[in-house]
Amino acid sequence: MWDRAEGSWKEFTGKVKEQWGKLTDDDLTVIAGKRDQLAGKIQERYGYARDKADEEITAFERRMQEERTFKS
Repeated sequence: MWDRAEGSWKEFTGKVKEQWGKLTDDDLTVIAGKRDQLAGKIQERYGYARDKADEEITAFERRMQEERTFKS
């Protein structure tokens, strides 16, 4: 999923911002579709441990894949 996210990051940022509203536009620019960068920014903004950030991203990925499945 993240290879596609990097390719269409501008379109994807709306979904990311809906999920993690504390992320700024500057954060999203730095993240640029990279999963590890997203995890780091979630840790920073929300005070989460790395595994908590990774769990949230994994759940987010599942939701995005389910949405895509329903739209197909």
